Amino acid sequence: MATATYLARRGQLEQYFDRTAADAWAKLTSDAPVSGIRATVRAGRDEMRNTLLSWLPRNLQGARLLDAGCGTGALSVEAARRGASVTAIDLSPTLVNLACERTPRELKIDFQVGDMTAPALGQFDFIVAMDSLIHYRAPDMAAAVAALAARAEKSVLFTFAPRTPLLTLMHAAGRLFPRADRAPAIEPISPRDITRRLSTLRLGRDHRVTSGFYMSHALEVAGR
Repeated sequence: MATATYLARRGQLEQYFDRTAADAWAKLTSDAPVSGIRATVRAGRDEMRNTLLSWLPRNLQGARLLDAGCGTGALSVEAARRGASVTAIDLSPTLVNLACERTPRELKIDFQVGDMTAPALGQFDFIVAMDSLIHYRAPDMAAAVAALAARAEKSVLFTFAPRTPLLTLMHAAGRLFPRADRAPAIEPISPRDITRRLSTLRLGRDHRVTSGFYMSHALEVAGR
């Protein structure tokens, strides 16, 4: 499923989150004071993470879970506390190292650096990809979700950026900045488009979180 566009965007994301944005991301995902705008993003991410966790069993003892695009590991930690055997992977070595540092010593999480869609990761009961596919075009996102679903026994939970007038405007405005100053743009997708592209899979619950400058839509896909 690794198309040229997927690989190109993956390279951009790896460089951005491992170099340009590592410090800002570390602060955003901590308890440190942040600006009003970033506070809305932090609150939105917390709400989305709690939503995805609520879609998982309270007791995950014996279950294998892949945190696909784990960032600094907050979701991984909560899943491990429920008893899951967690593999957490991210493109950024810097963020993975920070996730390892933040993980309580009593929790055993297999942190890895690499591509979340790599078949070598094996099979899982649950796969969660929170805000880790939002930078990919719709065809590449759908292909990634399908690849993950083929390795999930029970479900894949992922998020996408829903296409709205506000997000479209923000997306267009971002192109006005010098290329060197831009973060990798999100790729807004309409819910109808992504569900059409995933029509061969069994879709379940969905939920949208809007918090200031944060907007993300969660979708559940049944495993194989």
